[in-house]
Amino acid sequence: MQYRTLGRTGIQVSPYCLGAMMFGAIGNPDHEDGIRIIHKALDSGINFLDTADMYSRGESETIVGKALKGRRDEVVLATKFHGAMGEDPNRRGNSRRWIMTAVEDSLRRLGTDHIDLYQVHRLDPEVDLEETLSALTDLVRDGKVRAIGSSTFPASALVEAQWIAESRGLQRFRAEQPTYSILNRGIESEILPLAQKYGMGTLVWSPLAQGMLTGRFRKGEQATTHRAHLFAHYRDERRLDVVEQLIPLAERAGMKLTHLAMAFAIAHPGVTSAIIGPRTMEHLDDLLAGAELTLDDALLDALDEIVPPGTDVGRLDMAYQPPALRQAVLRRRPAAERAAA
Repeated sequence: MQYRTLGRTGIQVSPYCLGAMMFGAIGNPDHEDGIRIIHKALDSGINFLDTADMYSRGESETIVGKALKGRRDEVVLATKFHGAMGEDPNRRGNSRRWIMTAVEDSLRRLGTDHIDLYQVHRLDPEVDLEETLSALTDLVRDGKVRAIGSSTFPASALVEAQWIAESRGLQRFRAEQPTYSILNRGIESEILPLAQKYGMGTLVWSPLAQGMLTGRFRKGEQATTHRAHLFAHYRDERRLDVVEQLIPLAERAGMKLTHLAMAFAIAHPGVTSAIIGPRTMEHLDDLLAGAELTLDDALLDALDEIVPPGTDVGRLDMAYQPPALRQAVLRRRPAAERAAA
């Protein structure tokens, strides 16, 4: 592996980051199998591992913790907080109250005394960014966290966070975790340039576009997977049309579509690492087989012709949306005010 520096932290990480979302009840419930997959990734040169407390309600972190016994120092370990971890409304979000509890829970499950990169999983519009950054700064000063980052933040929030950190003397976000793939290139417009400007590393999620860039989802074929029924982007004709253009392009280049997709994701100079999320050893082996591939300018130009730089083909259902786009009431005046106008 040719390791890369995570922003300006000085931390060296592999261009592939092993994502652990599929370890546990929502993916592969076999703990021993998950441990074997993690060990295979480490033995192959991957030294970057990303999980989150909400993945299978902590089970993913538990599996990761088991796998890292005796190997913790080999790994740059990243995890995240924000998602609901119970029915209690205070066991979620980005408040100081929850962060101080969430980090202790994650440390216990991971079996470690520190987290290398602790990330805010999503923006919380109900909490001041200053409160979140203040709590995270204390964790860095206490030695429980080495660096802090964000995940799927809009450009405006990234800039605001940098300004707050500088003006208040708080820790800055050192990394951002956005979605990025051939089908979703929107971050090339603002997020990646901002990350480069502020010296932030990026670990991009879903480089295979939630499996759409594996070749398993084809136009005119009824998708039978559970996820295809859950998420609308699997049925988006625009995305399926692009996949149909990418398959012959990969074949002409003599590579698998998965390898083309991964090589694309790590080719951008603003991308530090791309997250792979294997559920089985076969998935991992396939991705590792293409780890050394690079794309020449002609192939990158061909991809630009299919999906123009800085654009998204449709939208992932789990991508960030401002609250006003999700809740109609936030973009409409109260009825009484409208009547009086």
